[in-house]
Amino acid sequence: AVSLLHEMQKQRTQRGIASLCIGGGMGIAMLFEAT
Repeated sequence: AVSLLHEMQKQRTQRGIASLCIGGGMGIAMLFEAT
C-alpha cells in the first residue's frame, strides 16, 4: 500500500486500488483517494 501511495504522488493521480491477499483463496481490494 505504501508503494501505491508513493506512485500516486509521482503520477499525480487522485485514486489508486491495491489488492490484498488474505490466504486460503480469499482476497480484498482497498481504494485510496488523495484529498
